[in-house]
Amino acid sequence: MNTEEMYQSMKLKLERVVPDVELRIKAELAVEINRLKKERNAVILGHNYMEPALFNSIPDFVGDSLELSRKAAQTEKDIIVFCGVKFMAETAKILNPSKTVLVPSAKAGCSLAASITADDVRALKKKFPGVPVVTYINTYADVKAESDICCTSGNAKAVVESLKTDTIIFLPDEYLAGNVARETGKHVIFPTQGMGNLQFDTTLDYQMVGWNGRCEVHDKFTVQDIKNVREQFPDVIILAHPECSPAVVEASDYSGSTTAMIRYVKETKAPHYLILTECSMGDNIAAENPDKEMLRLCTVRCPHMNTITMEDTLEALKQTRYVIEIPEEIRAKAFIAVDRMIKIG
Repeated sequence: MNTEEMYQSMKLKLERVVPDVELRIKAELAVEINRLKKERNAVILGHNYMEPALFNSIPDFVGDSLELSRKAAQTEKDIIVFCGVKFMAETAKILNPSKTVLVPSAKAGCSLAASITADDVRALKKKFPGVPVVTYINTYADVKAESDICCTSGNAKAVVESLKTDTIIFLPDEYLAGNVARETGKHVIFPTQGMGNLQFDTTLDYQMVGWNGRCEVHDKFTVQDIKNVREQFPDVIILAHPECSPAVVEASDYSGSTTAMIRYVKETKAPHYLILTECSMGDNIAAENPDKEMLRLCTVRCPHMNTITMEDTLEALKQTRYVIEIPEEIRAKAFIAVDRMIKIG
């Protein structure tokens, strides 16, 4: 595909969400990236939170963390370029130790992944001996290595129920833990504020032990936001990511993973939709569903996802830049937890 063909392909989907001058610039980059991708026998994975021009031009596969983990596990390419944040690229490396895995930006961190360390998990296991640890995929490799099984927002309930135990440790997302607890009929306890990370009120009845990690994007959405939007658009359907607070999820009409929300919009018809998650995904859903009326409530873009650009993706391929490295001892232990997650689906 030449530059003009790429531009026309992108324009067909994105002319309502991306300025034309940007499309022309991005089309040139996309052609060069795709050329180099073939030359270097690379595969590009694009998370649903990627900005629309990138999302709709260079990835071989797009999706949420679980779907891209599956694709990473199946690839025969020599190089995996993960257009997403570092913990996602680490997951690809965990599943593909012999492959070269690149992340386009050295700054693509995650507030949620940074909220817990491997030492924290070891301390929790010491405090609650024998209790299985479920770790959200949004964590770094050394934390996964201390876990029994990982989960995504899409399969968290299934993972928890698969363990068939009276009590579990669920880390690190406070809100996802609360939402899963509500779905499974469990009571969850969290570290007591102001008393140190490992102080819990264990006199309460509990079946889940949580942590106080939060996504800095989903933490921004409030019940008042929902009320304000419903006042102006009474017929709106509101979809919330499970990393939103339980109060926001309860006030919404639907909650699910990014892939589940995309599917919901595609398969239903409503006067208006509002997606409470990272802003770029709203743009990508709007581009894919031009016949649907999408409202916007972009309080903040993820500052980490926003560092992934087409320019840096090109440089990553040119220079084999920002290679993901994981010590084999950690990778092998983390693989067990990730593989168990993928098998549950």
